[in-house]
Amino acid sequence: MDRRQSPLARDAMAYVLAGGRGSRLKELTDNRAKPAVYFGGKARIIDFALSNAINSGIRRIGVATQYKAHSLIRHMQRAWNFMRPERNESFDILPASQRIDEFHWYEGTADAVFQNIDIIHAHAPRYMVILAGDHIYKMDYELMLQQHVNSGADVTVGCLVVPRRDATGFGVMAVDDSDTITSFVEKPADPPGIPGDPDHALASMGIYVFETDFLFDQLRRDADDPESKRDFGGDIIPYIVKHGKAVAHRFTTSCIRAAEEIEEYWRDVGTLDAYFEANLDLTDVVPRLDMYDREWPIWSDAIVAAPAKFVHDEEGRRGTAVSSLISNDCIVSGATAWRSLLFTGVKMGSYSSVNEAVILPHCNIGRNARLSRVIIDSGVRIPEGLVVGDDPELDARRFRRTENGVCLITKRMIEQLP
Repeated sequence: MDRRQSPLARDAMAYVLAGGRGSRLKELTDNRAKPAVYFGGKARIIDFALSNAINSGIRRIGVATQYKAHSLIRHMQRAWNFMRPERNESFDILPASQRIDEFHWYEGTADAVFQNIDIIHAHAPRYMVILAGDHIYKMDYELMLQQHVNSGADVTVGCLVVPRRDATGFGVMAVDDSDTITSFVEKPADPPGIPGDPDHALASMGIYVFETDFLFDQLRRDADDPESKRDFGGDIIPYIVKHGKAVAHRFTTSCIRAAEEIEEYWRDVGTLDAYFEANLDLTDVVPRLDMYDREWPIWSDAIVAAPAKFVHDEEGRRGTAVSSLISNDCIVSGATAWRSLLFTGVKMGSYSSVNEAVILPHCNIGRNARLSRVIIDSGVRIPEGLVVGDDPELDARRFRRTENGVCLITKRMIEQLP
């Protein structure tokens, strides 16, 4: 398909729900919302949904923020300030601001759209693409818009095909042979199977397409319901399934894959282990998610910084990186990184080594430190000689250690070391 021809996308607005607490990421979200968490060497998690929208041809975007939003808002102001009103483009950051009355913040995902109906109305989009801002994937929303129009649906719900036993943590759809949704249940103990494929289920991606006027009607109706929790998955979608026409859109239909990618890639990086593994996926020789694809770039902040540098070349003190992503302004000084991601501005001192590490921006790894299976929060200074990854019990006393043996290290944890 010619990416320049996106007639439905030109009439659409993407609305990204980016207010989640991200509590399962523990201390990584102490000072930032989950969508603002760094990912992949230089990006933030929210950049994937926003890049998908831009690459799909959508030029009007709104982002609803709520919890710990400063880092997220600052990132969007820096990275996403290229939209131009004179080209009929817009980028609205919409913090919870008690727009309905002075008592209510955003009470749920649906309410985060309802409270900004007037702003959306001013842009006059014909279609609304509602997105979650906290998943890692590449997807062409234009194809989902086309299915929505062609099917005559009131709502189209993006979905993943997952093993039925793994679907208990999702909103799950029961569908008929034409993928019309017959029921929608949040986190069912016994998920319904797919017709003809009973061992798999259709799990919601948190992506919805509506005609704007129909969505406004549903949001106003829901706002008048005192029993509603103001949630798309819990209230809006089940009501439409019962009283209208809801259709499932399978991710396989619109997933973007570069030539080397062998599977449709979608990850909820909502736990430390999932976040760690998704980052390390990028270090494979042929990564499951190709971030080098120029046909579908992941846009982010174009940081002005010096190139990465590797120095010293003597036995035992050689600047080396193997199967790793090394960002701008990094200096690997007589140190070794293996299967790791060094984000912008990381400095590694001589004789130090990292093995399977996700090191966020502007960290300093002291001399002779030896770190394995770690996530290091931004700005941390690792003391000289620190060893992590050899003694599980010691690691668990000093740091946040997951069931899979990944240690999260933060400034506060380092400050409390004896």
